[in-house]
Order: sequence, then C-alpha cells, then structure tokens
Amino acid sequence: MTTVSYTVDDGVASIVLDRPAASNALDGAMKEELLKALSAAGGDPSVRAVSLTASGKNFCVGQDLGEHVEALRADAGHAMDTVAQHYNPIVLALDAIEVPVVVGIGGACVGAGLGIALGADIRIAGQRSKFGTAFCGIGLAADSGLSATLTSLIGKSRATGLFLLGDTIDADTAHAWGLIHRVVPDADVTAETAAVARQLATGPTAAFKAVKHLIADNAGADLADVLSREARAQALLGASTDHRAAVEAFLAKRRPTFVGQ
Repeated sequence: MTTVSYTVDDGVASIVLDRPAASNALDGAMKEELLKALSAAGGDPSVRAVSLTASGKNFCVGQDLGEHVEALRADAGHAMDTVAQHYNPIVLALDAIEVPVVVGIGGACVGAGLGIALGADIRIAGQRSKFGTAFCGIGLAADSGLSATLTSLIGKSRATGLFLLGDTIDADTAHAWGLIHRVVPDADVTAETAAVARQLATGPTAAFKAVKHLIADNAGADLADVLSREARAQALLGASTDHRAAVEAFLAKRRPTFVGQ
C-alpha cells in the first residue's frame, strides 16, 4: 500500500504524505516513496509548482521510532544509516526543485518532519499546528538540514532553545518568528495550500526559478558577487517572453498571462 501519493494537474505536482494512522511517521517505505515523488516533481518540465501536504491530523512526526528501535536492537552501529541513505537524499531532492514548493502543515510537525517542511519555499499552517525539533529529547542532535534551516529562519538563540530545551511552539509563535508564512483554520490547510500552488503555477516561472537560485547563492556572499549574479539574472529575464508580456499588460492596465518562459 502506497504511503505517498503523487499527481500532476495543470502544472501543479501534488505530493501527499498518506500514513495518517502513524501520524505520517517516516518508515523505510515512506521515505523511499517520498524521494521518488520529489525527484519526479523536480524532473518534470511541465511542473510549475509543487504542493506538499499530509492526510490525517498531523503533518509528520519524523522518524518512525518503532522501526528505529528494531534497527537499534539489530545493530546499533548502523541504526542511523538512514540519515545518509534516506533523509539526506530527500532533503537534497527537495532543494533541487527549481519551481516554488508550498507545504501545508496541520497538527504536529516535528523532527525530520520539520526539516522537510523547512525545505519548502512557502509554509501554510493550521491554527492548532505545533512545531518542534524533538532530537535532543531522544539523545540525538539534528538531521534533515534542520540545524541550518531552522537557525537561518529564526536565529541562533531561538533555534538553540528549541533544540536544547525541547520546547514546541504554536502556529502563532511560528508565524511571528518567521517560520511560517500564513496561519489558516485547520480545515482549510489543504485547500489553501492547493490554491497558493495553483497561483504560483500560473506565475512567471522563469523569474521564480531565478530568484530561488539568487537567494540560495547569495546567502553570505560578498556584495559584489550578489550584484553580479543579480545583473546576469535580470539580463536573462529581461529578454524573456513573460517579462515583455507583463510590461505590455501593465501599460494596458490588464492582468498578464504568464507562460513560464
């Protein structure tokens, strides 16, 4: 039985974590299916946005600890091999997606689940969602890129507190800290995520790809390098179909139609 569904419709790739009885805890099969779905979305030129949501009450509680304890009992020295074998490829595949990725979060979003959510570009959360790291509480540190992404988004002090103290934060706090972009009623998370993904899928895809690359490449870069990369991007986009059409539409006081080129 599949634990991750994947469909493409009108330029939107929809990925759904579908193991609700286990709060979408990530077991081996689910990790492999999620990697396959993310790779498919990243490699499909018809995809102009990606939606990532989950079925059930919780987005993802991270690693399936039932599976993990079996690995510990079998061979503790290799129990964490899943980080390099599964989690790292998942996060890299998510990061490699050039088009906008929108994640919809309901309920618990902790551990590797939080790491995956922070790999998206836009995060929409339900009012009762909760966020936490959970790693130190079971004697671990961090994976799924969380030590970098969480720190980048909310700062060193707050990130350190979430790791060391094991606190969880609610949706309003996460929004105030810049961890998520929108808070919506819990029942509206999936619909709002789909709507935002559809909006982005009809936008200037080439520009979206370029700005994602600029943000990633320019983090911590020298100003001269930042300006040089921006100039190259603007020169390329200035000759694009979407830019010319958007300027003409603006002057004509009508809404532009973007073809993604």
